[in-house]
Amino acid sequence: MNNLKITIFQAYLFWENTDKNLQNLALRLSMGIKEKTDLIILPEMFNTGFTMNAEALAEEMNGKTMLWMQQTAQKYDCVVCGSLIIKENNHYYNRLIWMLPDGSFSHYDKRHLFGLGNEDKSYTAGEQQVIVDLKGWKIRLAICYDLRFPVWLRNKYQEYDILLIIASWPDKRSAHWNALIPARAIENQSYVIGANRVGHDGNEIYHSGHSQCIDPQGKTVYYKPEDEDLYTFSINYEEVVKTRRIFPFLRDADQFKII
Repeated sequence: MNNLKITIFQAYLFWENTDKNLQNLALRLSMGIKEKTDLIILPEMFNTGFTMNAEALAEEMNGKTMLWMQQTAQKYDCVVCGSLIIKENNHYYNRLIWMLPDGSFSHYDKRHLFGLGNEDKSYTAGEQQVIVDLKGWKIRLAICYDLRFPVWLRNKYQEYDILLIIASWPDKRSAHWNALIPARAIENQSYVIGANRVGHDGNEIYHSGHSQCIDPQGKTVYYKPEDEDLYTFSINYEEVVKTRRIFPFLRDADQFKII
């Protein structure tokens, strides 16, 4: 299995301003992408910031942000992922889009809605676990608050090699973020990649980044607190294989169903 090159964009976001965000993200990518990458990861609600103003800011699945993602994936010949507000059948979803260079895509709707911030009053929760394939790697998709729910993310049958979490995680709970990501990596014997935003949002909530990649044994591959950052790194599939061979803990895990 080939190594994967991953690019995390720990971005500053302009509050509820889709056009400005898409323009700024495009500019920063054009300046910052210096080598071929397999995947560009953008934060949660990268085109608006994490907002409950769903009715005003939602787009359809053929909207301008989806078109921007298609064009960006094609330009850099890689997968581009991030979440946005989607209106579908009179429901609003915090939807992660996994966009391929040929314009095809998969999506994951956020399962755990952040009740403390009234996300559950503005959005509809997703019901499906989603695993995508990238060059033979199996990647489980998740969004922000999902990180707190290990049962939902459990790698029950060694189904995935990477747990990918995009987020708008506030600085005041960064200690939780920094504890839970390594925990998910160790217990699931997978890489865990967490891509967060930086800066203040329209509610004056500060986000300090701490985007990171942790390997299956809990070691840090990439970590960036504070400041906007666009960084590319590689991960090695043999690290997954070796960890599971030497420490075959997953085979002893409890079996269960989520209903």
